[in-house]
Amino acid sequence: MEAYTIEFLSIEWTRNLFIIISFIASFLFIGKFLSSRQNLLVAKTIGFFLLLVTVISHLGNLESGQWSVKEHLPLHLCSINGLICICILFIPKNKKLFEFNFFGGVLGGFVALLTPQINDYDGSILEYSVYYLQHGMIILIPLYLYYYLNYKLRPYSWLMTLIFLNILMAILIPLNSYLGSNYMYVNEPPKVKNPLIIGEWPIYLINLEIIIIILFAVTYFLFTKISIFKSKSL
Repeated sequence: MEAYTIEFLSIEWTRNLFIIISFIASFLFIGKFLSSRQNLLVAKTIGFFLLLVTVISHLGNLESGQWSVKEHLPLHLCSINGLICICILFIPKNKKLFEFNFFGGVLGGFVALLTPQINDYDGSILEYSVYYLQHGMIILIPLYLYYYLNYKLRPYSWLMTLIFLNILMAILIPLNSYLGSNYMYVNEPPKVKNPLIIGEWPIYLINLEIIIIILFAVTYFLFTKISIFKSKSL
C-alpha cells in the first residue's frame, strides 16, 4: 500500500484537525472538575483505549497481510510515545520517561497532525481513524498527566530529551539501513510536505536538529514560565 497524505489547509485537513483538537480540549476541560482519583482513572482509561486501538491496528494489518518488520515495528517517535502513554501510569513514576513523553508526544503528535501521512493506507476508515486517534491520545495523555496528575518538567528536561532523541536517531539510522525501513524518517524525508523538512539527507536532519532545539526550548519556557500554560492555572 502507498502512503496517504493529506494536503495542508485542505478541507479534509481542516475538518480532521478541528475534530481531534476538540477531542483533546474536551478531556482537558472535563479534567478541571474531577478529583485526582477520578483524573487518574480517566487517564488510565485513555491509556487502555490507546492500547486497544493499537492492537486493533496491528491485528488489521496482520489479517490483511500488510504487517511487516520494515513498516510496523513501534519505532517511529509517535509509536514509541504511544507505548509510553499506555504503560506510564502502570509503572513506578519515572520523571525522565514522562519528560521524553511530554516533548516527544505533544510536539511529535502535533506535527503529525499538521502534516498527516498514513503509511500503508488500505482505504479503510479503520486505518484512517486509528491514525488520528493514536496521535490525538499521545498529545492528550502527557498533557493530562502534567495538568492533573502532578507530573512536572524539571530544569533542562528539554535538553535531556533532546540527547535521548539523538541517541535514538543514531541507533535507528543503521537499523533502518539493515531493515530497508525508514523509522523516524531519519534515512530519508517523509513523503508528505513538511515545512520542518528542509533539504535532502543528511542536510534535512541537521536543519531538523536546529528546529527541534528551538521547539523544545520554547515549549519548556511556555509550560514552566508562562502562567496560562502552567498546570496550576488550568
